[in-house]
This record gives sequence, structure tokens and C-alpha cells, in this order.
Amino acid sequence: MNPTLSRRQLLIRWLGASAALAVAGCAARPAVPASVVTAFAPSGRLRACINLGNPILARKDPASGQVLGVSVDLARALAEHLGVGLELVVVDAAAKSVDTVRSGQADIGFFAIDPLRSEGIRFSAPYVLIEGAYLVRQNSVLTDNSQVDRPGTRVMVGRGSAYDLFLTRELKAAQILRAPTSPAVVEQFIAQNADVAAGVRQQLEADAARLGGLRLLPGRFMVIEQAMGVQGNRGEAAQQVLKDFVERTKASGFVAQALERHDIRGAIVAPAG
Repeated sequence: MNPTLSRRQLLIRWLGASAALAVAGCAARPAVPASVVTAFAPSGRLRACINLGNPILARKDPASGQVLGVSVDLARALAEHLGVGLELVVVDAAAKSVDTVRSGQADIGFFAIDPLRSEGIRFSAPYVLIEGAYLVRQNSVLTDNSQVDRPGTRVMVGRGSAYDLFLTRELKAAQILRAPTSPAVVEQFIAQNADVAAGVRQQLEADAARLGGLRLLPGRFMVIEQAMGVQGNRGEAAQQVLKDFVERTKASGFVAQALERHDIRGAIVAPAG
């Protein structure tokens, strides 16, 4: 959030967020059946897996240690909609988030939609769209995305990320290298003298500004559809409740306000599912 905002502006934002939360979390007609609530939250609390590897969706406040972000807001709104408490299960990589929900250690998660993740997880329609971009050194001969897939080009991605899954399918000639997590991509790109770093545009832009001597290639190589997901064995009724919830949060303006509240630039609200 912008630290220069006045108290009045902060109050307006808070009131707007509260109003949107009420729409997203309390306007269900009729109330969610008890059997569906139990399917979502068998422990009595909604356990939501939050992935810190995507800074557009979640981050940890360095001062307070509190986990914040669009995905946290959505998890809280869904818990209120279901009438249960919320427990955050925090991980640092997308692959860990997938495994956490699949194994039943969390009830829901926030994922980029990919065919390889559909086993054991049922997705809503996307709630935001995010661009994937390439980063290179200033003196790189690469000037366009179409030039990346060539023999001898080494591309660094976050292991198990949407970019890893997509580029593993799409790149035919370039070699893929994998960093432990998406936030570590640029660090490993430099350490291993790779040719290209691939990831969330905003993360790459921030790293380029912080480190210098780097630039992004124009445009994007993919659009990532970020969705909510529930463990596949929770039943069709739970899956439908999740899908309806996501559609309401988009239509009510809740997602758009969450992006603004967390000062997210570059991501857009996905169209109706």
C-alpha cells in the first residue's frame, strides 16, 4: 500500500474493501448447506494454502511478518461465506502449494491453471490474469521472445511454477534450468550465468530495477490464469460453491479492489467464467 495515502484515503479503501467483502462473503442465497461446509472444512476451519512465490498474489510484510495479498483476502472472504474460521498454510513455491492441497494438508489453494495440476484438484474459473515475461542482460543479443527457443540458450525458471510447466511443453531447442522457487529465479539466473530468466513480469521488473544491467524482452510469452482450487474429492457441490464464489468476487468488484488495495500493477481481473 502506498505509504503517502492520507488517513481519509485509507479509510475509504478500508470501507470499500469491507463492502466488497460483505458482498463476496455474505450475499449467498441460500446459505451454504452444512454438508458442503463440512466438505470444504472437515477440521472446522478452512485451511487455505498461500504461496509466497508469486508476489502478485501474496507476500509477507517485513515489519509485522503478517501474510498479506489478494489470495489472503479471497481466502478470508470464502471462510466468512462458509461461516468458519480461517487457517493459513504458507509455502514458498507453487509446486509445494499443489502438493499441499492434493495431500489434504490444506483444503483450498491458489494456482495458475495447468493441465498437469488438474489431477486431484478442481479449479474455479480464473480470477486474475498475469503476464509471463523474459528477462536478459543488457548486452544480450536477444531482442524478441521468438529468439529464445534456440540451441544453446539456457532459460531459468522456478521449479514447478506455471512457467516451468508451460515452457517444458513449448520450448523445443532451448535448455531449461530450474531455481528452487520463483523469487530465486533472477538470483540463480545470475549465479549460473543463464541466458534468460522467465517469470512474473512484475517480479522480473523489480529485480531488474534493484540489480541493474538487466532488461525485459518486449511483450509476453504467456498469460497465466490464476484460479482457486479445492481438493478433488470434496464433491461436486463444493466445487460448484467455489466456482460461484469466484464469479461473485469478480462481478462485485472485490478482486479489483483487492488488487488496488495491495498496490498490484499489471494483473487484471479475469472475465466472467
